[in-house]
Amino acid sequence: MTARTPRTRLLAACAVLASATLALTACGSSGSSSGSGSTGASAGATVKAVTADPSLAALVPADIKSGGKLVVGSDASYAPNEFQDDKGTIVGMDVDLANAIAAKLGLKAEVQNAGFTAIIPGIGANKYQLGMSSFTDTKEREQTVDMVTYFTAGTSSAVKKGNPDKISADDLCGKKIAVQTGTTQADAIVDVINPACVKAGKPTVPNDGDKFDLQTDVTNAVVSGRDQVMMADSPVIDYALKQTGGQLEKLGATTDSAPYGIALAKGSALTPAVQQAVQALMDDGTYKEILQKWGVEAGAIDKAQLNGATS
Repeated sequence: MTARTPRTRLLAACAVLASATLALTACGSSGSSSGSGSTGASAGATVKAVTADPSLAALVPADIKSGGKLVVGSDASYAPNEFQDDKGTIVGMDVDLANAIAAKLGLKAEVQNAGFTAIIPGIGANKYQLGMSSFTDTKEREQTVDMVTYFTAGTSSAVKKGNPDKISADDLCGKKIAVQTGTTQADAIVDVINPACVKAGKPTVPNDGDKFDLQTDVTNAVVSGRDQVMMADSPVIDYALKQTGGQLEKLGATTDSAPYGIALAKGSALTPAVQQAVQALMDDGTYKEILQKWGVEAGAIDKAQLNGATS
């Protein structure tokens, strides 16, 4: 869910585009969740507690250290990366990682639910120190914030089980497509898919896509039959297939992968501490445990890079 606004991802798309490759980025509420050495609510295996590393804690700027916490902005509608459980607590892969990063730095994470498009501006306004909301690291985004890479994801699509409308992943022209507002997938409809449809003499996607503020509403739009196709990041689609009890099926293959990044203020003194904390979690196995807990280990990487955008 994301340049656009916050989360961006790569999207590859329609065969009408057979001659073109989509190099897009994706994406890609209110409440809060705080954590310390342990990670958030579980979806599977328990993750070991994280203890502070004095050498990393020493890198934390004095004003943040004195406050004792990292304030993290996250749009909690993008399961399994960030979402609210049945008690309203924000949980997910990004939440567990935020808690672990904070613990490594001798702090606690305070994860605040925010509208996706409000997170990056919130970092600029010092409302949040970090943005962890499945943001794709893009060169465009790096002009505004620093990004520490920690995951990789592609773009996927889904339709109702049995694909009753016989939709082809290679031709989405004229189809009712549900997307989250501000995501790369939403941008792809306007910037890539519809122009290609016009060029091919085919009908465009109605209204440039059916856009929703919450990813959960995107899923519901396809389950209910309001829309024919949904587009989102690959882990989100995979999770939606499981959570809807067989009411959806994947359409085509996952396309173009791109890195997720933790967003921080451009040139922030906190960035080296966060980058090294993420790397430490990768090296000691905690990172892999968190991904396995949420069933997203396919997106694991082994090096936390600063501004590692591929496009």
